Amino acid sequence: MAQMPSLIPKEVEIQRLKKVYIMVIALGSIAASVEVDNFIDASLHQTAIRDSAFTPAHWWLYSHFVALPLGWGMIAFYSRKTPILRGPGNSIPTGLKITIIGYLATMFTIGVNELWHFWFVEEIFSVPNHWMFNTGIVVAFMGALAFVVRVYARLVELGAETPAKNPYVAELYKLALEGKLYSRSIP
Repeated sequence: MAQMPSLIPKEVEIQRLKKVYIMVIALGSIAASVEVDNFIDASLHQTAIRDSAFTPAHWWLYSHFVALPLGWGMIAFYSRKTPILRGPGNSIPTGLKITIIGYLATMFTIGVNELWHFWFVEEIFSVPNHWMFNTGIVVAFMGALAFVVRVYARLVELGAETPAKNPYVAELYKLALEGKLYSRSIP
């Protein structure tokens, strides 16, 4: 990652990378609330015979699948301000592309889900139309993790990450940076 010289001042780049981290944390908390609503929706399916896309539990669940690709798209546009985060051929970083594609897949699965339940009434979460929800979310998390690791690596490279104030932890941090934390050469 250190192949490209910095085109913006170090402090400005650190500030932009930290803003990207704040946006990622916000979208991560939204994605975590999808899991909570997934349990609410599953318990509703245990009591209701058939629901629709207009069921209140689905309002919250399905709105995430529209908000998350839009939010990651905003991160993709904001990350263009930091030259080191640009992907191959000066494009969007690959991790962000994978994340957006994963959440877009879940967004389009909503229509497939409703068509499936139009013909088949069962509300079992193991039916094929629900596989795409799970696959899209897993793909999106993998892309988001790749992007977050890239941002964190750049923050470490810029020196924005500092050792802890505790001397014991600071010593462990120093040993880890030197590659001696798990070696047998430590007396």
